[in-house]
Order: sequence, then structure tokens, then C-alpha cells
Amino acid sequence: MMMSLFSMFDPSASFNLHMNWIYMVISLLLMPSLYWCSKSRVNNFILLILNTLYKEFSSLFSYNILFKGSVLISCSLFLFIMFNNITSNFPYTFCCSAHIVFSLSLSVPIWLSIILFYWFNLTKTMLSHLVPMGTPGILMPLMVLIELTSNIIRPFALSVRLTANLIAGHLLMALLGNTLDINSYFWMIILLVQTGFMIFELMVAIIQSYVFSVLMTLYSSEIS
Repeated sequence: MMMSLFSMFDPSASFNLHMNWIYMVISLLLMPSLYWCSKSRVNNFILLILNTLYKEFSSLFSYNILFKGSVLISCSLFLFIMFNNITSNFPYTFCCSAHIVFSLSLSVPIWLSIILFYWFNLTKTMLSHLVPMGTPGILMPLMVLIELTSNIIRPFALSVRLTANLIAGHLLMALLGNTLDINSYFWMIILLVQTGFMIFELMVAIIQSYVFSVLMTLYSSEIS
């Protein structure tokens, strides 16, 4: 029995072992391998998705500072978050993406590597971005503080956006799950509402993973 509404996000498990985080790795096993000689329909479908993602993220990168493999990082980030978000919508699964630790462990290292790369290799360009063109001289110190603050809070904003959306969706699913009564006259309507909300949450899972990976890509390509 669920002690509270937020107990579904508790990472503790039986025998005092924190094994629920292993769902992050189990979701990757759903990707089909290239074992068979001829590609299956699932493999062809996933290759189509990967090619579409590659073209989408390639258009977001700045090609004068684009290194080989940068687009693959964005595609891998999107697929990893998407599989975790989708699998967490089903019963008896653990929602890793609803924890701020999960999202921060993805956003902070990538953002920090981008910032360090720019400051060490494009120092003058980074300094010029701290003061927008046409800023009055008296407002320049204030604009520097505002730009620095906006850059620092980016990974935290990404993490909170991903975590908050998934927590809200899972809480609503838990509340709707307690309203279904097979003896009620309106059980069919409640079931249809729950099914529709389940489909909506699956779309939210895909959209949030896309937003997370696209924003990280835009942050890495905005300095040209």
C-alpha cells in the first residue's frame, strides 16, 4: 500500500538495497542488436529515427566549431532520456527522470564541458557575449552580471523542467488510478480518461527528452 503520494519516487527497495536505479540501464537493453544478417522492421524503424535525429541536431550545430561526434552525443542523450521517461510510465517501474539527481547528473557535466571549452578556446568571443551590442556604458557591469547569472542557471533550469513535468504527470496518474472503481456506473468513462492521460504522458515523455537535448545542443552552438 502506498504510504503517501510521493512514495512512488522513493529510491529505496526491499532488503534495504537501492536497486531501483538499475532501470536506467535496463531501458537501454530495449534497443535491438545487429545480430541478424538481415535487418528487421524494428531495426529499420530505429535507423530511420536515428537518421532523422542526426539531421535535426546537425542543423542546430555551428559548423565552424563542430567536432566529429558532437551530434551523436545529442542523439544519445535524447534516446537515453526518452527510454527512461517512457518506461517509467508503466506499472512496477521506477521513474529515474523524476529525481533531480538524474537530470543534474546529465545537464551539469555537459554544460560545464561546453563552458570550459568556450572559455579556453574562444575567450574573446565569450567576453563579447557578456555585453550585448549597443549597451550603454553605465549598464555594462549590470549586463555582465545578468549574462553570467543566465549562463549559470541554465543546467538547473533544464533539470527542474524535466523533473517537474514528470513528477506532475506521475502524480496525476496516481490520483487517477485511485478513482477507478469497477462497480461504479462511470467506470468506463474513468477508464477512457485514464487511457487518454496515459497516451498524453507518453507524448510528454518524448517531448521533454527532445526539449532537454535540443536546448543542450543550442547552448553548445550559440557561440559562433
